[in-house]
Amino acid sequence: MRKKILFPTDFSDNAWSAAVYALNLYAHEKCTFYFLNSTKVTVSRMSNMTNKLSKIMEVNALKELTELKEMAEASNTNVKHEFNSILSSDDLNTAIEKAVKKFSIDLVVMGTKGATKAKGLFFGSNTVNTIEKIKLAPVLVVPDEYDYVEPKQIAFPTDYNRTYGEVLLPLKHMASLFNSKLRIVHINEKDKLTAAQSNNLEMLKLYLKDYSCSFHWMPEYAKKTQEINNFIDELDINLLVMVNYKHSFIEDIIKEPVIKKIGFQPLIPLLVIPE
Repeated sequence: MRKKILFPTDFSDNAWSAAVYALNLYAHEKCTFYFLNSTKVTVSRMSNMTNKLSKIMEVNALKELTELKEMAEASNTNVKHEFNSILSSDDLNTAIEKAVKKFSIDLVVMGTKGATKAKGLFFGSNTVNTIEKIKLAPVLVVPDEYDYVEPKQIAFPTDYNRTYGEVLLPLKHMASLFNSKLRIVHINEKDKLTAAQSNNLEMLKLYLKDYSCSFHWMPEYAKKTQEINNFIDELDINLLVMVNYKHSFIEDIIKEPVIKKIGFQPLIPLLVIPE
């Protein structure tokens, strides 16, 4: 089955780096890739903008999209890959939502930051907004200048407070692509699991029974963010997967983006699955 991958882009190096990661990730799969750019500007900027200037912006964006598509085609060797461009005058999240629905997008791929690369921020505002708002497709966030590594080791943090079921299909898909090992990690906040947590653990084992899995238990000795980073380092994790639900760990992270407070930097690509 052909995969549909969406690349929201502001034409920054970070956005291109994220696209290159995805091209490597799906190097041997049938895929259609869509480069999406939104020309929507803020109201404050719009008030100082003439229709002529707005039109020039659209023409320039279309030109850059065309060049981006041509660059991707030139650097890509898989004849099973197709490339398309989308220019939208909607705000970015609306543009992404419309594209996801119209083209049945399977995955949205973004860089951690855009052209501004604001210092001290965990993710750029566009990335945070996309993670928060987009509920129809998983979002893969790729760190700036990240060198591609096959995701042979995938970490999935969970508190076992819920069942997942079909929501984890993107996790299964990634594991299937590379015959990856799934490292399920739980940080012990209490001495033992509740009956409900134990049941959810057994359900998760059953759901992932066809995959190479290991279950890891970590004592709570630091901020969860720091513990997960330590886990990533110790087991040489290549991809971190989280489910974004109300009061989830990823929700906590994106609400507090300052590195010195959160102690969490995107060391590796992060796949955020909407519930």
